[in-house]
Amino acid sequence: QVQLVESGGGLVQPGGSLRLSCTVSGSIFSGAVMGWYRQAPGKEREWVATITRGGSTDYADSVKGRFTISRDNAKSVVSLEMNSLKSEDTAVYYCKGTLPGTRYEAWGQGTLVTVSS
Repeated sequence: QVQLVESGGGLVQPGGSLRLSCTVSGSIFSGAVMGWYRQAPGKEREWVATITRGGSTDYADSVKGRFTISRDNAKSVVSLEMNSLKSEDTAVYYCKGTLPGTRYEAWGQGTLVTVSS
């Protein structure tokens, strides 16, 4: 059974940095497109960043230049380095894995990031 477990969330001051990690158990990681999403209080879940199997990345405009997504295929971990954090980055961050060409997707349980002074 595939499991995605996020970690690294917490409280950080505006302008600070955090690194989120998502560890994937099961056999899907090497073939999966991995992504980070977030859901702020009272808002819809939104896409943040994606990384393909080959390492190509894409970012939402709101985080471009501040966030960096990466993956370690040997360890089955996808990370999100977040710099220059703003109060509007406060949200629960979720990791998602999808298999291209299929409808398969798996989500983690989320990790809370709070940006506040």
